[in-house]
Amino acid sequence: MNTYQHSVLLDADKCTGCTTCLKHCPTEAIRIKDGHAVINDGRCIDCGECIRNCPHQAKKAVCSKLESMERFKYKIALPAPTLYGQFDNLDDIDYVLDGLLKIGFDEVFEVSKAAELVSAYTRLYLKTDGIKKPIISSACPVIVRLIGLRFPSLSSNILHMLPPMEVAAGLAREKAQKEHPELKPEEIGVCFISPCPAKVSYVKNGFADYQSKVDEVVSISDIYFLLINEMSHGSDIQSLCESGIIGIGWASSGGEATAIFNEKYLAADGIENVIRVLDQVENGNIPSLEFIELNACPGGCVGGVMTMQNPFIAKARLQALRHGLPVSRNTIGSADYIPEDYLFNELPQYAPITRLSTSIAESMRMMADIQKFKAYLPGIDCGACGAPNCRAFAEDVIRGKAGAAKCPIAVRSINDREESDDES
Repeated sequence: MNTYQHSVLLDADKCTGCTTCLKHCPTEAIRIKDGHAVINDGRCIDCGECIRNCPHQAKKAVCSKLESMERFKYKIALPAPTLYGQFDNLDDIDYVLDGLLKIGFDEVFEVSKAAELVSAYTRLYLKTDGIKKPIISSACPVIVRLIGLRFPSLSSNILHMLPPMEVAAGLAREKAQKEHPELKPEEIGVCFISPCPAKVSYVKNGFADYQSKVDEVVSISDIYFLLINEMSHGSDIQSLCESGIIGIGWASSGGEATAIFNEKYLAADGIENVIRVLDQVENGNIPSLEFIELNACPGGCVGGVMTMQNPFIAKARLQALRHGLPVSRNTIGSADYIPEDYLFNELPQYAPITRLSTSIAESMRMMADIQKFKAYLPGIDCGACGAPNCRAFAEDVIRGKAGAAKCPIAVRSINDREESDDES
């Protein structure tokens, strides 16, 4: 039984069954049935591509509202560095951080600060004997789930480092408990301000044996309007920023990879480009690399569907903000090992979507039947059958999830073949 809680949902009332989402879903998780889209929970990776491409806004990201933090006595905000790129003419990150305090948070802990620590420990991780290279970053939850579903052979390449959001949550809780010993752990609430729905799913579901230290996830688009009203240039603001160029750089594609200070890296963004890279890594058709950074969203986290601004404009704003900042404000000193709090032990276990059956013999039989039926199909991937392409439709038919009559061309081809056989 699938109990995975998703954060990308369908508003059936707005869906017209236009098939646009079918063509963009990277895991073929969507079908058109009874005139509207249906999302297969077992295949969905919460990448947000259907949200990004739906012309009718029928797909939506579901996350918490800021009011959900009211149940906590002490409220901590974890702003993703992408948040800073949403504001025009912003010349100081402290305006954003101070604004978060003004809208009701008691403490702000920058995710970019934790990102600098994660970068430092990743450099140490790459020096560890016995790890399988190239190491693939685990920072994007979409990539981890995608690998589990479509590229399970690459699971051993995944970096066993918690994402900056989680590291920030742990450090923020520790800091709050130390500074306010009168608070009970359950009275401290941590809220991540996210650019994408995948982070929402990560918090809801945990990560294999690891449960998230984040309590609520709100979207950047929701926080944006509240902050605009509180960010007044020229007013007195607190000096709160504790991040440098490396931490802010994590918001854009390549920011994490360049922070390892190693030229043997690759950074790719956009789900289609990511899949091409993973295909080549799996096939061994790729240069000798140490590290691979993959972001499902175009441009990196700045391209998340829960943001406000064009990702390339946001990236340009972040580049301007980084001028004058030190390379990093957070170091690990002479550490020669990675603390346990920065690592996870197990990867989530997913059933690969390419697996037709638990039996090898049955899988081979089904594969042969799929190929045989596919020969009757037109091969134009029109989507009229409700599947994204002819191969997917053939699999649906053999699995018993669709009838052959959904494709009139296939029915005609089968009938013609049968008539020919009868005549002979």
